[in-house]
Amino acid sequence: MKALVIITALFFTSISFTQGSYQIAFLKYSGGGDYYANPTALPNLAQFCNTNLGTTISKEAPYVDVGSPELSLYPFIHMTGHGNVVFSLSEAENLRNYLVGGGFLHIDDNYGMDKFIREELKKVFPNNSMVELPFSHPIFHQKYDFNGLPKIHEHDGKRPQAFGIIIEGRLVCLYTVETDLSDGWEDQAVHNDSEEKRKQALQMGANILMYAFLGGSK
Repeated sequence: MKALVIITALFFTSISFTQGSYQIAFLKYSGGGDYYANPTALPNLAQFCNTNLGTTISKEAPYVDVGSPELSLYPFIHMTGHGNVVFSLSEAENLRNYLVGGGFLHIDDNYGMDKFIREELKKVFPNNSMVELPFSHPIFHQKYDFNGLPKIHEHDGKRPQAFGIIIEGRLVCLYTVETDLSDGWEDQAVHNDSEEKRKQALQMGANILMYAFLGGSK
């Protein structure tokens, strides 16, 4: 496992976002939450990036268990859901190894997972708290410029927030709440979002992928 993580880290840091073909994946977890909530989200985001950024990201996005060594095969993992999340200690260690080794995790609260995921992330990084990312953070200023996260769905009517876990100066985990980005990535018929809302969500998603692949550079 350690060898695979090292190899993966070298691969992640050497790739260019617009060179080569890549695959991204959903995170599968236990606890009863619906990890499968937004099945069209990543395929649509991949297609948007391929069309607008010149990438060749596969539109096939598998579900990878949080405890699987196969996590290290994917440079970017997306997690969402509405409910409970439970990481065992071994799963938390596996996820930590993946992130420290060069991987990137984006968690998008689909309304209802917030109180659960915050506790589980403490298992993954007990000594590293989440910090809110300021509007000046480069993740908001990649291909597209944003003043913070776009508000796609209302939820509790609160402002959208982006939190991060930073390890040795690198953002390894992005947690977005009160925004519903991944709902905005889904097929239009699923949530009946306006084209403008879907555009905002997909553009912000493209920024996140660019940031993850390029290691934080613009």
